[in-house]
Amino acid sequence: MKTKLSDCLRPLLLGALLLGSCVQAEVRPIDRVVAIVDNDVIMQSQLDQRLREVQQTIAKRGASLPPEHVLSQQVLERLIIENIQLQIGDRSGIRITDEELNQAIEAIAQRNGMTVEQFRGALSRDGLSYEDAREQVRREMVISRVRQRRVAERIQVSDQEVQNFLASDLGKMQLSEEFRLANILIPVPEGSSPSTIQAAERQAQDLYQQLKQGADFAQLAISRSAGETALEGGEIGWRKAAQLPPPFDGMIGALPVGDVTEPVRTPGGFIILKLLDKRGGETLVRDEVHVRHILLKPSEIRSEEETRRLAQRIYDRIQSGDDFAELAKSYSEDPGSALNGGDLNWIDPNALVPEFRQVMAQTPAGQLSQPFKSPYGWHVLEVLGRRATDSSSQFREQQALNVLRNRKYDEELQAWLRQIRDEAYVETKL
Repeated sequence: MKTKLSDCLRPLLLGALLLGSCVQAEVRPIDRVVAIVDNDVIMQSQLDQRLREVQQTIAKRGASLPPEHVLSQQVLERLIIENIQLQIGDRSGIRITDEELNQAIEAIAQRNGMTVEQFRGALSRDGLSYEDAREQVRREMVISRVRQRRVAERIQVSDQEVQNFLASDLGKMQLSEEFRLANILIPVPEGSSPSTIQAAERQAQDLYQQLKQGADFAQLAISRSAGETALEGGEIGWRKAAQLPPPFDGMIGALPVGDVTEPVRTPGGFIILKLLDKRGGETLVRDEVHVRHILLKPSEIRSEEETRRLAQRIYDRIQSGDDFAELAKSYSEDPGSALNGGDLNWIDPNALVPEFRQVMAQTPAGQLSQPFKSPYGWHVLEVLGRRATDSSSQFREQQALNVLRNRKYDEELQAWLRQIRDEAYVETKL
């Protein structure tokens, strides 16, 4: 009787299956899916890693940790939101190059007063992997760019909103000067008699006269003031005018640094203020140059040398009396200024590339520069004038614009995050 080959192999197959079962029984799962997010998943290892980082951060602040299951849910939700944004970034083609990532790591290390190697060592001492930290920085850079595209670019702040903010009490307070102050308080108890009030006023006036004659404010505050900060020389720190009670709010702006106010009666007594320093709100004077230029760019049909020679010929023609504006309209390859005869109008030199800025600085008003090269090509420029401009109002408008944009960004970001979370398919498995 013949034996089938399959019968001979069956014990071997059975043995292999049994062996496979034994091996499988000894395997322990080292990772698992804790959430499905659209087309991606979040693994337990990712959650555990982030959980450790959050726990360490909370511990360093000296705060108490919430129960682990509560913290895990919060951390997982953060990972879900991040994952949704990363998928948006991937679909949008956002990529972070190694060079950009290296620069970001170096910047983080420098902000912490470290080299990159010291930063790696600090991470290791905290039980964190440098590779994991690097990946987290990459993720954050992608998320930042996604937010710039989806949130920041659709925020609009009108000129009227800026002007309304500047005119509001809040705007004036946020953008106004700050004053570093010290005070001396001569107290007047509640319900004091007229004679007591008069005595306190005479004492305050006597101190004021001493101060005007050069007496040391801090020493008088320590020895005579009843204020809470008397032992610190009366110093109360930085204040905005809007934070001061009348009439100090109107007096302090005109007070020179180092000077003192006359005694002023307040509910607590007579107060003398000294202006120690001030910051913000100062006049900003910016140097501007009125300049025009002709730009010529090398191309596939015109070499670098040919472009230089053309720039020299144009320079010679202008020197011979040809009209600069007409030549700019005919030859200049700067689309932003060519139709205006090459005129860049009044411009801040800091807005220009170093090569252009340097030649412009060396060219007297009313004079033409020799042809020179910048990253954009070959230029011939003429300086038409120079002036100093008070840009304080523009600076305050820019500050107001930044405040309003940041406020709108925070509101828009939260709404957008809720929207993408609601629209995503999310299944948690904790």
